[in-house]
Amino acid sequence: MTAAGIVALALTGLAAQALPAQAAAPTVVSLTFDDGNADQLAAAQIMNTYGLDGTFFIPSGNINNAGYMAVSDLQALAANGHEIGGHTVTHADLTTLPSDEVTRQVCNDRVNLTNWGFRVTSFAYPFSAVNSAAQTTVRDCGYNSARALGDIQSRFGCSGCAWAETVPPLNPFRTAALDQVDSPWTLADFQNSVTRAESVGGWVQFTFHHISSTPGPLTISPTLFTQFASWLKTRPATTTVKTVDQVIGGTVKPVVSGPALPPPPSSGNLVKNPSLETLVSGVPQCWQAAGYGTNTRTFTTVSPGRTGSVAERLVVSGYVNGDARLLPSLDLGGCSPAATPGHTYNLGAWYKSTANTQFALYYRTGLGYWVYWTSSPWFGPATTFQRASWTTPALPSGASGISFGLNLFSNGTLTTDDYEMTDTASSTPPPPPPPAGTNLVQNASLETAGTGTTPQCWQTAGYGSNTASFSTVSTARTGTKAERLVMTNYVDGDAKLLQTLDSGSCAPPAVAGHTYSLRAWYTSTTVTQFAVYYRNSAGTWVYWTSSPWFAAAGSYTQASFTTPALPSGATAISFGLNLFRNGTLITDDYAMYDTIGAPSL
Repeated sequence: MTAAGIVALALTGLAAQALPAQAAAPTVVSLTFDDGNADQLAAAQIMNTYGLDGTFFIPSGNINNAGYMAVSDLQALAANGHEIGGHTVTHADLTTLPSDEVTRQVCNDRVNLTNWGFRVTSFAYPFSAVNSAAQTTVRDCGYNSARALGDIQSRFGCSGCAWAETVPPLNPFRTAALDQVDSPWTLADFQNSVTRAESVGGWVQFTFHHISSTPGPLTISPTLFTQFASWLKTRPATTTVKTVDQVIGGTVKPVVSGPALPPPPSSGNLVKNPSLETLVSGVPQCWQAAGYGTNTRTFTTVSPGRTGSVAERLVVSGYVNGDARLLPSLDLGGCSPAATPGHTYNLGAWYKSTANTQFALYYRTGLGYWVYWTSSPWFGPATTFQRASWTTPALPSGASGISFGLNLFSNGTLTTDDYEMTDTASSTPPPPPPPAGTNLVQNASLETAGTGTTPQCWQTAGYGSNTASFSTVSTARTGTKAERLVMTNYVDGDAKLLQTLDSGSCAPPAVAGHTYSLRAWYTSTTVTQFAVYYRNSAGTWVYWTSSPWFAAAGSYTQASFTTPALPSGATAISFGLNLFRNGTLITDDYAMYDTIGAPSL
């Protein structure tokens, strides 16, 4: 369609709404773009064609990374009359961070952009998350204005709000703007937003994220953007398109650097606010919700926690793909744990879940760019708090921080608390294995209670499609407690009770090259077998082997199995009888002996 045809179509659509053909008062339109996404360059080319200038709000940590603009792209934008504004270094939620980290995020972003040669006077709050403290910080860092979102009425929200922001704004550090542009927006939505502003006069800001022919959230097509730009050129002379800086005015203030990071702790738990007890507006300070893909994710704090009064609950519904998780804030280091390239780290968290979960890990590099790194093995559903633990690979060169969290990658409910991260280089090594002939399993008869119904130093585990239910029962072989596993709805996978897969406090220690006699007493309605894991030299738990099957048994029967030689570098073993079909299994009196000096069966 020609530009003239587009204009005719647009005007035809407006006539049906009886909106004024002539502006009643001077109106300013600003086209703003968040995050520095590379596909926004398509919008810049379209604006250049129509002689329109936009404002690009840039998280400087993203620049020169895959999917984002390069510094040379920003320089080309500025050369063509577009404005470069600030958006924090790492696109951080300023309302959940300590004040020093807020200052680093806002001020250092402006420093980075200024050092690249730009006039930086305008700011936009990531996630539109703003409070009075954030406004003060933006002002003190030298900005002249800051944009919020969703404070101008449209069919997407803010019913009863004004049609336009005033010029000048009543509060330049929280200027009102329309809801961010998303895939449901049509040409009529753009046009209506402008003509309604024209009916009262004032300023209307549009916020774009992606301009692409590939559909997706926060995405509109280049064709639709072209239609809107073409239509804007037909507006009366009283309607102008300006950058935010042109609307606000003012001089360029000197840059101000944020405070230096304090030295990181050399040992102990590196996670800040690990038990989630410190809240800011109901959200754990130093933590952020995250996720991707097609699913509905809801985060809430719940009480009580495993310890203290707070835990975090994540509910995922409508799952198609992707995941959701709670993470230490992806920031410059005020919240995210500091880390050293080449080091490995022990991660831990306590959880309850109706579905499988795993650790998702990220690391920070460059000015403040966060990169997905890796994920741990799965941890099975748990009805009571269980400890998930895992040791990372060596941190890549150039990385300076780690963020991690347990996630959901299916429909379900996950509750987490008491996170920890320790550097293996500073961790106390486990004591040497006891002499041969000693049962190496702690709490072998399951008599000492742990959290909920899980014995101390034990955890439930499993994988695949099945429903596994664990409980403590009094029908013990010795003492007063045994563990019952009931499996239903079996499709595939297994479930088992194991010694906790930890860094040494519970898992039975072992010596590479040795063989071990594994034993447990059981009753079962179906066959069972030992599933065996070991902790490798990096501190990571890996599946090792399984024993032959043991037959169903109506009364307590001892299962026994001698392992192969433990692989080089391994330091511990964990094992347990499992179910890999529907049935009921009760276990008690576990034992693990070095075969040298092991007592007779």
